[in-house]
Amino acid sequence: MSNTPIQTEALARLRTRIDGLDAQLLSLLNERARVAEEVGELKRHEGTPFFRPDRVAQVIAKVQQANPGPLLNQHVAAIWREIMSACLALEVPQRVAVLGPEGTFTEQAAVEFFGSAANLIYCQSFDEVFHATAAGTSQFGVVAVENSTEGVVARSFDLFLHSPVHIVGEVSLLVRHNLLRSNAGLAGIEVVMAHPQALMQCQGWLNQHLPQAERRAVSSNAEGARLAAGNAAWASLASERAAAQFGLHIVAHAIQDEAYNRTRFAVICLPQTLSTPAPTGRDCTSIVVSVPNKPGSVHDMLTPLKKHGVSMTRFESRPAKSGQWEYYFYIDLAGHPSEPHIHAALEELRGLCAFYKVLGAYPLANDV
Repeated sequence: MSNTPIQTEALARLRTRIDGLDAQLLSLLNERARVAEEVGELKRHEGTPFFRPDRVAQVIAKVQQANPGPLLNQHVAAIWREIMSACLALEVPQRVAVLGPEGTFTEQAAVEFFGSAANLIYCQSFDEVFHATAAGTSQFGVVAVENSTEGVVARSFDLFLHSPVHIVGEVSLLVRHNLLRSNAGLAGIEVVMAHPQALMQCQGWLNQHLPQAERRAVSSNAEGARLAAGNAAWASLASERAAAQFGLHIVAHAIQDEAYNRTRFAVICLPQTLSTPAPTGRDCTSIVVSVPNKPGSVHDMLTPLKKHGVSMTRFESRPAKSGQWEYYFYIDLAGHPSEPHIHAALEELRGLCAFYKVLGAYPLANDV
């Protein structure tokens, strides 16, 4: 005897319950949105920042702590970030400059940080992202700063030197590069296009599978995907998001040479848009310095950090382009300038430097 009717009736009852719960959720979300609009009016009257990443982090952490399951905490975080993004858009839409076109990993990083309700402004280069943010065309910008396989993104580091923006947050993305083209299969690929970093991160796979194909650097992976959509002999290295955006086949998935391939993105803005975030207990302070070109100067520069027990999590050098073999040193420190030992070390370090700039102090990213 078939029990199909019983199962169908049970399923119908469950769907009715879900419909009722959806109606309750919608009512509560709109009630939350109305309260957010009131918050926006108060912020507008008081002249306080509309977007505060520390507040977003606090709210998400609180709901995760209260989460009894079965929803996973990572999914709870994604849901609440979107709720807060949508509510913030009612207060004032956040304009965020990113590397374009649509489908870049920079776009993905911006959505991870601001939610999908942010108003993204697509730029052709990181230079344009910095300029748009410094000029006020956008309130925030998102730029790649470091990859776990290929190291620092040199252009971003150079742009930080003289820009008035500072870092207020970071995003760490697991980056998977896919080979995209308008046709299925590897046959007939003459050119592979991508951002130079992506080409380097996939060079082992390309050497093995497409050794004869030209590797052509373009401004972004998504731009390579856009170009590949118009020529059957061209392919690109880009995200699944870019494949969907430009209607391309994913010929090969995740071809980066290192499986654990992460890129760090910095969230930047003018200090008057958002001041240095308050300490969270998991913070990073980024600085750039130069010291006189004389024996022992680099050793002397590091002495205050050791003296005050400050942990250095990154140390990179970039040529000063003075023709005198001088360098800028980019340093990440574990901690926040408001902490006494960090403050003391920075004050002592400043006195030793020919050039000294704090690029920002911000909460560390959670790997996603």
